[in-house]
Amino acid sequence: MLLIYCPYCEEERNELEFRNGGDAHIARPTNIADITDEEFEEYFFIRQNPKGLIYERWRHVHGCGKFFNAARDTVSDRFYLSYKAGEPKPDPATFLNNGNESALNKDKGASK
Repeated sequence: MLLIYCPYCEEERNELEFRNGGDAHIARPTNIADITDEEFEEYFFIRQNPKGLIYERWRHVHGCGKFFNAARDTVSDRFYLSYKAGEPKPDPATFLNNGNESALNKDKGASK
């Protein structure tokens, strides 16, 4: 079972309470009517699929219902950090220690 930390509820909860909302920190077009079809396709459909650390949007659907962002490793499925929506994307150096362990404690969103 995967435990995910909700920064609004301030506790870890079972993964079944959450839904993935896709990539976090996507730059959305300011005036969508002025972009070409190719630019819209790039924005709407094309996503990176990296191996390793990614930033995602999550929603605590069976809890507070709020969206938040999380840094997760796609190889180990480990959540390193959860933070409130609207907060800037954190630098990995601030929460990774030697590439393996979280430098933050549980109350800051690091999963067990």
